[in-house]
Amino acid sequence: MLGRCKCYSGGKVYLDTNIFIYAIEGYADFLDELNQLFDNIDAGNLRAFTSELTLAEVLVKPLMDGNLEIQSVYQQALQSSEVLSVVAVSRDVLIEAARLRAITSLRLPDAIHGATAILSGCETFLTNDRRLTALSGIEVVVLSEEMGN
Repeated sequence: MLGRCKCYSGGKVYLDTNIFIYAIEGYADFLDELNQLFDNIDAGNLRAFTSELTLAEVLVKPLMDGNLEIQSVYQQALQSSEVLSVVAVSRDVLIEAARLRAITSLRLPDAIHGATAILSGCETFLTNDRRLTALSGIEVVVLSEEMGN
């Protein structure tokens, strides 16, 4: 379970796009784990990071569906706050993303997420995308695999 990984024991955790989708749209399979995660973030037990790119990714389906309510929820949730840093896609992030792409098979969006996590000093990268295990220098935790243990 996630309780055994660093993403609950302090420090910095990077939240991939799918984590926000599961949490906000209420995917039942992950609800208990993500509630625990966000309770720890809200309590200040750890600091969460994500990229501005996350906002562009989470808005696609609500925009296609014309779901104004979910669009608004995402726009409110994905703002920097005391417990969440939404990191800009800067020149440094793009250079690091290019470096990651040169040594892995990651697609550009995944490389941008990885670069953002690494440059933000995150110890853990929480995702449900197994392709991101190609990242080195950061503990990649795949949500569905952690729950199966």
